[in-house]
Amino acid sequence: MEQRDLGQSGLRVPVVGMGTWRTFDVSGAAHERNARAIVDAALTAGANFFDSSPMYGQAERVLGLALAGRRDQAIVASKIWTPSAAEGEAQASRALGYFGGRIDLYQIHNLVAWREQLTMLERLRDTGRIGVIGATHYISSASDDLAIVMRTGRIGAIQIPYNPLERAVERLILPLAAELRLGVVVMRPFGEGGLLRQTPSPANLAPLRAFGVTTWPQTLLKWVLSDVRCHVAIPATSHPEHMEGNAAAGEPPWFGPQERAYVTRLAAG
Repeated sequence: MEQRDLGQSGLRVPVVGMGTWRTFDVSGAAHERNARAIVDAALTAGANFFDSSPMYGQAERVLGLALAGRRDQAIVASKIWTPSAAEGEAQASRALGYFGGRIDLYQIHNLVAWREQLTMLERLRDTGRIGVIGATHYISSASDDLAIVMRTGRIGAIQIPYNPLERAVERLILPLAAELRLGVVVMRPFGEGGLLRQTPSPANLAPLRAFGVTTWPQTLLKWVLSDVRCHVAIPATSHPEHMEGNAAAGEPPWFGPQERAYVTRLAAG
């Protein structure tokens, strides 16, 4: 799988990773074994970037269990999500406990209390417990606020939604990230599953086979990753075999403008 430098952060990441929203918010031995099987598939495929958050219920804990004994094989991203400085400290303490005392990319989730939490994350970075600091937001109306944080020079990466039908980040955020050389993590490459409800026919996907895609999820991932400003996409899944399929989209050749336009038309129906 192709790897890219996450902006100028010093972190090298695979272009396909894995999110844990909903899918890792589970409990019980059977569900936790399934989570480990998904992580097994991801690591085998080279998709060793895993993203979580305390917003996702049990996901941080379950991901930590799934990585037990092989934390050094993974790149872990998580988030601080609280307006409270004290709770931010508590969230960080719990997450560091789950992930062997280090988080590779620690992000301020949806910019909640970002000034206060950024100061705390800088302190953790300076003591070596986290690598890169990032910021996230999931709605286009927050673009101006996200741009303010990006321009502070205090973060190394952002996480944003991007897919053929959700392209607001192309106006401001992606150009600014490229200008500032920030890493870009892409959430919602499948539009929270909405883009998977109507799958184009095999005949419609046939013109794209030369690019190494055989399924619609792979096509959507390759659409995102063909924009070189994007460094890693993090689809979530509950199925190890789907993780394997997603990872297969992480190899060149990449789509050109014509292919990306074609995929956008397919997505629009």
